[in-house]
Amino acid sequence: MPSTDLLKEAERVMTICNACRYCEGFCAVYPAMELRRTFSEQDLKYLANLCHNCRGCYYACQYAPPHEFAVNVSKTFAELRLEIYSNFTWPGFLAGMFRRNGLLVSMITTLSVAVVVLLAFVLQGPAVVFSTHLGENAFYKVIPYWFIVIPFSALAIYVFINLLIGSINFWYETGGQLSELIDLRANSQAIKDVLQLKYLDGGGHGCNYPDDRFSMVRRWLHHCVFYGFLLCFASTTIAAIYDHFLHRGAPYPFWSWPVMLGTVGGLALLVGTGGLLYLKWQMDTVPATARAFGMDVGFLALLFFASLTGLLLLILRETPAMGTLLAVHLGVVAGLFITMPYGKFVHAVYCYAALVRNAVEQSRGGS
Repeated sequence: MPSTDLLKEAERVMTICNACRYCEGFCAVYPAMELRRTFSEQDLKYLANLCHNCRGCYYACQYAPPHEFAVNVSKTFAELRLEIYSNFTWPGFLAGMFRRNGLLVSMITTLSVAVVVLLAFVLQGPAVVFSTHLGENAFYKVIPYWFIVIPFSALAIYVFINLLIGSINFWYETGGQLSELIDLRANSQAIKDVLQLKYLDGGGHGCNYPDDRFSMVRRWLHHCVFYGFLLCFASTTIAAIYDHFLHRGAPYPFWSWPVMLGTVGGLALLVGTGGLLYLKWQMDTVPATARAFGMDVGFLALLFFASLTGLLLLILRETPAMGTLLAVHLGVVAGLFITMPYGKFVHAVYCYAALVRNAVEQSRGGS
């Protein structure tokens, strides 16, 4: 459960905002807020995850610091989200992963890379790793087929189950019903909002990020990350179909679907994560919580290096560097999978659930 002081602060700022309503057109939070006269713990958890941190409300607010009311919705909701992520962690004993997350992500990823590289040398030997391998199944000559498929399939299943349990628990804890969760119309609206990144437009002018100026750059960079990730996922899925059903082993020709989708997706991820990291270093820290900085940077950096190593592997796959790059890339991807349920990625799951809840409420005109 989030701390009592934090919940009281969230309730205080929402009560002030509900009386003012100056920011009602900025994002989904304020129309949802206006459907309420009081704010329960369930309401606050829901509203915190409906917030997309565009920061428009902070810079527009006449009661923001240094005013004595010190209304800072962006920071308050960011701190509340961190506690929610920790509270809904499964299994519960890993909740501590959200503390000092950036350090833990870097340590786990480094260890994953070291383990994969070491196993490649032990199982195959330096001569194989440093040799040039051409043609179909060249990757499997360096990293055995079973060593790729079995561990990564197990990790993928674990991540899916973990995020599913967390999202269901969050749904019920915020007062949702099963019939609402599977409402096709609400899910269609939520998917549309996600695909457009609707609430990163700050009411049409863009986010106030990294400072008080309006800009669409953050939204565009998020689009690069979001669609880049989807393209890379599609690339991996099609490659699995090629391998398991068409019996065509990697690596594939450049003009094949897996390579083309992966290349475009990887480049989009490099641009998106690199740009967001730059904005993160330039941002105004007052409407932010320092506790989230390491987690945000860790996740972006991990996606950046997963994309970078994947693209380098594509470029150098017909050289002696392929074996080392393949091991490093798989180690980085393993680190991404292992830490995915315990870092910034979970915000996508809870935010989507909040968008579904918002679609249900708006269609009914109240809660």
